[in-house]
Amino acid sequence: MPVPRPGRALGPVIPGLPKLEDLDVAGQRVLVRADLNVPLEDGIITDDFRIKAFLPTLERILERGGRAIVCSHLGRPKGPDAKYTLAPVAAALSVALAGDVPLIIDYEKVPEVRVALLENLRFSPGETSNDPKFAETLTSLADVYVNDAFGSCHRAHASIVGPPTRLPSSAGLLLEREIDNLSKLLAEPEGPYVVVLGGAKVADKIGVVRNLLDRADRILIGGGMCFTFLKARGAQVGSSIVDTEAFIEVAEIVWDDAIVLPTDVVVADTFEATEAWDTVRASEIPSGMIGLDIGPDSAAAFAKEILGAKTVFWNGPMGVFEKEAFADGTKLVAVAVADCPGYTVTGGGDTAAALARFGLEGAVDFASTGGGASLEFLEGRELPGIAALLKES
Repeated sequence: MPVPRPGRALGPVIPGLPKLEDLDVAGQRVLVRADLNVPLEDGIITDDFRIKAFLPTLERILERGGRAIVCSHLGRPKGPDAKYTLAPVAAALSVALAGDVPLIIDYEKVPEVRVALLENLRFSPGETSNDPKFAETLTSLADVYVNDAFGSCHRAHASIVGPPTRLPSSAGLLLEREIDNLSKLLAEPEGPYVVVLGGAKVADKIGVVRNLLDRADRILIGGGMCFTFLKARGAQVGSSIVDTEAFIEVAEIVWDDAIVLPTDVVVADTFEATEAWDTVRASEIPSGMIGLDIGPDSAAAFAKEILGAKTVFWNGPMGVFEKEAFADGTKLVAVAVADCPGYTVTGGGDTAAALARFGLEGAVDFASTGGGASLEFLEGRELPGIAALLKES
């Protein structure tokens, strides 16, 4: 079992980013934008990774004498919906802080307590539409603002870009760590540098592939997205998922020497299958069959590349790892990333869930809380949440 890693201090990498340690919070009401978009099942939190990642910022604000008014979204509700209430998160924060954290339904009636949690921001349409009035409602509650929601920084939403124009603001401790660790993957990563990408939707990751082609020694592509690449190379992929939206872009880069695709895959006749039909050559998937995991030869080859790397970034599972029959590829990659002696970073909720499933939480140098945000950062895009802090610093 790999030993949990404490993480590595990398120092500031975005000049001018305002830091929490420089923000005066003593005696102040602090509006804290967090990313507490946790998975729920029948009202029960099934993974508290994002809550744990946020706690150091919250605790630091309290240590320095601030009162925290925490806000977050959860899911994509179209309005108030009990299914998406943050009540379970308020309960979890109460346990973590050993004190009651009330959930505030009416934003105009926030009690004077050490910590309060506003109900789901997306219950108001003003959040996603970046309504100035909604931003003003939020900022009227506080004296200063802290953005610790890296996972939402790629969204120009009211709670992300509005407060820095109205209040003294800073990044939270988690946001600082996200920027520091992900920046190392773009600046001068130590080679061999191996990128591992999985999941289903190629369109979300094609920009990352393009941006890292000249930086990475190997880009290992598995999961559902590999079939778009395989098809672009002329392979027969059966009924496997193909992202037609990204196909032309994939065809432009698919023969790059850095890109490594599976040579074998585990197939079944439906996505609902709980047992594998066979393991076949990745270029010759029978008609009517669907690839649901990379095969054992591919998993072994991917693991060898990872174990020999000095820098690794992994985002996305290698198959439908939630089902035992299609979990081996993801498991072998997860173990290799955990055992890799180099600098290792993971991103995305599914990747974090895979590490947790195989008992490997804490076994990488840094696990990003942002899925889409980490990908856009590595694509080289300007994230609205970070840009707002820089412009107003």
